[in-house]
Amino acid sequence: MSQEDIRFRQRFQNYHRAFGFLRTIVALPPKTDIERAALIQAFELTFELAWKLLKDELAMQGQVIPSPRDVIKQAFQNRAIANGEAWLRALQDRNNTTHIYDEETSKAVSARITGEYFPLLEDLHRRLLPLLK
Repeated sequence: MSQEDIRFRQRFQNYHRAFGFLRTIVALPPKTDIERAALIQAFELTFELAWKLLKDELAMQGQVIPSPRDVIKQAFQNRAIANGEAWLRALQDRNNTTHIYDEETSKAVSARITGEYFPLLEDLHRRLLPLLK
């Protein structure tokens, strides 16, 4: 097994755990600021691992791409992900979540996480899970 394969497997195991935690939080719609903060934090971690998994997958195909935006665009071109525009919106929200200071913005981002971004992360999880068995 190559170093790339090992890294991919380790990263997927981390993604699997983070995704499971995110799935639990998504199933319990946040009502308080603390619950929304937990949802956003779980999304940040899961999304970070997701784009890095895509990066690793591209690297195993000989495509070395450093930036998350370019990784998402290439993964979409390669049909590794289905909705490139939604992934790019998720990236933008991921980048903005470190600067959320008001309740309205956190509510809007939380709604996008549960309604739009979680299904993207779920599709990736579903697609990659069989590769590691």
